Amino acid sequence: MFYDRKKTRVIKIGAVPIGAGNPVAVQSMTNTATSDVRATVNQIKKLEQAGCEIIRVAVPDVASTKALKKIGRAIKIPLVADIHFDYKLAIESINNGADKIRINPGNIGSNDKTKQVIQAAKKAGIPVRIGINSGSIKRKSQILSRDMVSTALDYIRMFEDWDFHKIVVSLKTSDVKSTIDSYMALAKKTNYPLHLGLTESGPPGSGTIKSALGIGILLFNGIGDTIRVSLTGNPVEEVSAGYRILQALTLRSYGIDLISCPTCARCSVGLAEIMKKFENDISGYSSELMKRFPEKPLKVAVMGCEVNGPGEARHADIGIAGGKHTGLLFKKGKPVRKVPPGEWVRALISEIRRYR
Repeated sequence: MFYDRKKTRVIKIGAVPIGAGNPVAVQSMTNTATSDVRATVNQIKKLEQAGCEIIRVAVPDVASTKALKKIGRAIKIPLVADIHFDYKLAIESINNGADKIRINPGNIGSNDKTKQVIQAAKKAGIPVRIGINSGSIKRKSQILSRDMVSTALDYIRMFEDWDFHKIVVSLKTSDVKSTIDSYMALAKKTNYPLHLGLTESGPPGSGTIKSALGIGILLFNGIGDTIRVSLTGNPVEEVSAGYRILQALTLRSYGIDLISCPTCARCSVGLAEIMKKFENDISGYSSELMKRFPEKPLKVAVMGCEVNGPGEARHADIGIAGGKHTGLLFKKGKPVRKVPPGEWVRALISEIRRYR
């Protein structure tokens, strides 16, 4: 490995340990109404299938707190309750089985109200994430990262004064540089696990790029114990992006290391459409593939022409090299059969699922 991970203390979120060298956990957040148990559970099950390891739900009302118990019983991954403004909702979420609470103490109302939440969490034995966003802190200087870190340390000291130490911290902004600066500075001052992410990073295209830069640079420097790629849209895309960031840094395996060419005038097949369908169809097997290839991903090459195609396909575990309106399927370096473009996706998924 080309960098050393910072040794943070271990915190357990449900059955998932983070910190102290445990695998960087991938999180997401539902966008259904939490009070709608069926819709929320259905979405979480899709996220579980994609490999999500910790799920967070918004808790804006009493109906949502009551739904937590039913949701928790129906899913397999730890359930985190996200609270703003009302400390009573945090306490009720704890009483209804949340595995972790996320609060910003600055908008709970008062230190006394925050203390009641912490006392309830301590009694239940669950951790609390101090979640600080750039839009909800009191500015003390003209340097955002300095103010973020100062605010986080104030809250950490406050929790410690109450003899509470099951703490996770996040310092999210929508700006790559200030996010990196904030986490880099805080990592030098505390050994609590850090949850990484950019808040409100945008839609899947631009949001993934910003998140990959911010999260990736921090992970490269050994900082970070859990991540969430916050994107506008389907949260399954957040999980996919999160694992791809970790796989690019050789921290986790997403199951498949996908190689495909950018295409040129030599390509006689609709490779862009093929790849779009392939990624969509294979996403349903993400959890299965991560379990089968937990350390070294399966290398899959899908190439459009005969220039680099045969070489890349031959050196991959499974590959297809395009030709004149056809393709040659390779497995473990050996040609297997010719496959017409309309059957590439089916053939690849079939070979992937039975690969040994």
